[in-house]
Amino acid sequence: MKKILTLSAAILLGVSALAQQALQGGPSTDSPVINPDGTVTFRYRAPKAVKVTLSGDFLPVQKIEMERNGQKMSFEQPGVAELKEGQNGIWEYTTPFKVAPELYTYSFTVDGNQVLDLSNVYVNRDVSTLSSVLLVPEEGARSDLYAIHRVPHGTVSKVWYPSATAGFDRRLTVYTPAGYETSKTKYPVLYVLHGIGGDEDAWVTQGRATQILDNLIARGQAKPMIVVFTNGNISEEAAPLENSTGYTRPTMSLPQTMEGTFESAFPEIVKFIDSRYRTIAKKQSRAICGLSMGGFHTLYITLNNPDMFNYSGMFSAAIGTGSEGRATHKEIYENIDGKLATYFSRKPALLWIGIGSSDFLIQANNDFRKKLDAAGYPYEYMETDGGHIWRNWRIYLSEFVPKLFK
Repeated sequence: MKKILTLSAAILLGVSALAQQALQGGPSTDSPVINPDGTVTFRYRAPKAVKVTLSGDFLPVQKIEMERNGQKMSFEQPGVAELKEGQNGIWEYTTPFKVAPELYTYSFTVDGNQVLDLSNVYVNRDVSTLSSVLLVPEEGARSDLYAIHRVPHGTVSKVWYPSATAGFDRRLTVYTPAGYETSKTKYPVLYVLHGIGGDEDAWVTQGRATQILDNLIARGQAKPMIVVFTNGNISEEAAPLENSTGYTRPTMSLPQTMEGTFESAFPEIVKFIDSRYRTIAKKQSRAICGLSMGGFHTLYITLNNPDMFNYSGMFSAAIGTGSEGRATHKEIYENIDGKLATYFSRKPALLWIGIGSSDFLIQANNDFRKKLDAAGYPYEYMETDGGHIWRNWRIYLSEFVPKLFK
């Protein structure tokens, strides 16, 4: 009996030691380090490695040419830099330039294998890709909006709604502004849509949307509002690991993508939000915006519901990709000229379009603007540097939100 007790104690001590290993400090290698001169140093410990490289969106971009649907397209990819091996198997790279204030993502490649920065606990997911995160803040810079400050904070909730179209409950992420719980005030609502492969978490994690909202509202630069982040994959209940399919790999190739079902079902989301929250349930107090696929959805949801939204924002909208011709619900994408005429006859407060100068979708967006110009339809336009990237979409959201509900 004594031997059994001794053995049990030893096992418990061993388990305890294992359980506490994570509490005994993190990696000894500091990375990334923002230096006093504004450069950034990255380190990775790999004593047996032959080659270690760094890829990040703060490095000069690489241009990739490819063909899609018979059309030649130019894409940008994050730049690559080589690390040099130093003492104790520590590989190191310091940027030769001051890194501009912004939120960046990066990863290492060790002998051909892509890995995270093991010294950096801050990670985000884009579809099925994990990346390490670097926030370079600077007071007064736009990236200051992405940081958490000591201001009143809104509440972020995960909410399920019944979808008659899908035939099952689906999940939303909902932001209510600071003071919502303690007041009786009714609020306007902004609906924010993600890109292909994304979900209801994308704008909150990669887009830093809740930080942008908290800071703009606290500064008096935006009206307090409810913000609803939808899941545009109508065949899915929620983000990966949050739905009944369990451990499935996130993918861009989901059924019922950009074929009209999500757009046709969108009014049921608006109806649910108006019934669940203290909203100002009228067109003048509703806005919608989205990036890439979400910009595509924004356009067609708006045109098919001309009395629903007073403000619409298209961020790098994935229009002109041929999706309309392959639609299940072709009626959603038909008679665009007639729907535009009806929409603008209702005198919406704002149609806002933003895109990067090297975005592979810029020609399609320019063609759409030419159509608007030819008809004399009003809109606001913003063109930024760079391509189809989160840096631009955070900029567009921070520009669009202050224009709402004036």
